[in-house]
Amino acid sequence: MSRVRVAVVTGGNKGVGLAIVRSLCKQFQGDVYLTARNPKLGEEAVKTLNNEGLSPLFHQLDINDPASIRTLRDFLKEKYGGLDVLINNAGIAFKVADQTPFGTQAEVTMKTNYNGTRDVSNELLPLIKPNGRVVNVSSMVSPSALAKCSPELQERFRSDSITEDELTKLMEKFVEDAKEGVHQERGWANTAYGVSKIGVTVLSRIQARQLKETRKGEGIILNACCPGWVRTDMAGPNATKSPDEGAVTPVYLALLPTGVDSPYGELVSEKKVVPW
Repeated sequence: MSRVRVAVVTGGNKGVGLAIVRSLCKQFQGDVYLTARNPKLGEEAVKTLNNEGLSPLFHQLDINDPASIRTLRDFLKEKYGGLDVLINNAGIAFKVADQTPFGTQAEVTMKTNYNGTRDVSNELLPLIKPNGRVVNVSSMVSPSALAKCSPELQERFRSDSITEDELTKLMEKFVEDAKEGVHQERGWANTAYGVSKIGVTVLSRIQARQLKETRKGEGIILNACCPGWVRTDMAGPNATKSPDEGAVTPVYLALLPTGVDSPYGELVSEKKVVPW
């Protein structure tokens, strides 16, 4: 079993994910795994970084496929005996002009952004070594979507005692209501991406709380973050940041020095905590 430290980035073959891998290759002392659903695209991304003089490694990962997640888990356990840094970056968003029915958009978006992130976390968080770092890439769209939800939903999403099961049921309810076309009258914000990222932010708060209870004193830090508005396939060419600029906050959280205890369980943007 290798004593080398190891970092994994989900959705690492393009956009912010690729920029995060690039930055980690320059700063992280250890092996950096670029993961992607499509091995061909993943290997091409690795070559791109090789041409820049960097040496990421590749492992296939489809966050919507439980078998793919377990394969990565077993590989990390066997080769490294665990994991030092996990950045849950993989996510999707429909374009504003997309004609896909809203209910379908809600279902597809939730499946990747919330369910996929939760499934990866449930398999890989137990592997996180002492002083490990976990970063869930959320979005500033999550607090703005939260503000557009009913007071009752806001209260539930801000609760310090909400469980992962309760959160998952709320995410399922949003998809149901969206498919029936009644999500707004039932108090939801009219954004599938925004509600899915509420899920990621609240999931991060829950995970941080659980780590504090179950692995107290191990120095593990988990946060959610917003990379900002980044020029990617997802956000389009008019966004204000380059992917490398978008990688700054996620990488800052991934490389928080040993011994620090904050930020913890927060949503962080531009390296600053955003009130939830």
